[in-house]
Amino acid sequence: MRTHEIDVAGVKIGGGNPFVLIAGPCVIEDRKQCVDIARMVKAAADSAGVPLIFKASFDKANRTSAESFRGIGMKAGLQALADVKREVKVPVLTDVHETAQCEPVAEVVDVLQIPAFLCRQTDLLIAAGRTGRAVNVKKGQFLAPGDMRNVVEKIKSTDNEEIILTERGTFFGYNYLVNDMRALPAMRMLGFPVVFDATHSVSTPGGMGARSGGERQYTPTLARAAIAAGIDGLFMEVHPEPEKALSDGPNMLHLQDLAPLLRILKRIDAEVRTMVEGEQFDPRLAAPSGMTMINVPHRT
Repeated sequence: MRTHEIDVAGVKIGGGNPFVLIAGPCVIEDRKQCVDIARMVKAAADSAGVPLIFKASFDKANRTSAESFRGIGMKAGLQALADVKREVKVPVLTDVHETAQCEPVAEVVDVLQIPAFLCRQTDLLIAAGRTGRAVNVKKGQFLAPGDMRNVVEKIKSTDNEEIILTERGTFFGYNYLVNDMRALPAMRMLGFPVVFDATHSVSTPGGMGARSGGERQYTPTLARAAIAAGIDGLFMEVHPEPEKALSDGPNMLHLQDLAPLLRILKRIDAEVRTMVEGEQFDPRLAAPSGMTMINVPHRT
């Protein structure tokens, strides 16, 4: 099925378009590094012919330990993201954690992202929706795919239908996440673009005691599976030296591995779209029991 098409500063996600890459470092460590990484990510995406939305967080408010590096703050972080937009000429995405952050952040970025642990925070969702910017909501590790319907309805109540939903794994046991690929078509039944987060999905929350661990070696496998399942976008955190990164290093992809992986994913995406084109498949068959599709008017 085709989802609602969203235009993010010229990058079209959903609506039957090829997949979009959302990528960048976990957190902004400093302005220069942020811009440099953005240039490298764009070069990798361009080499594979994949549209890019750059992501980086000015604050990581849910770090495992109070001693962990959180970021450079909203003022400096937004300046770094503004520099990325101006110098690298790509749309940008960042997290918001509080209602008061939404308006000033929306003045700079193209997509406001709601972290997974905050995906049910009604006031935050409504404040983000009211900015008129696209809103990417990470599905909480504690939610079933169909539960995202209520998240969608909260944002839609602001007359904003520029909504993106991102799967990032579900808690299973201690310090571990699992990915049920059924969640991807199930969330697409809600009518909005669905993104798969291939790097947070391999994190091991709190797995290293005072910080989270990760198993980045599984990122390419999950990314290939998600593209084959049919998604609108792929989210990956990347870094030139993940071992030295100040946040989420164990699960971030080496930047040098990004371009080769994207070229493979581009081929899978094209093949999948060719195979399903013209298929007479009722998408309601993929919906979980008791879940019906939301009708979303498509742009013409």
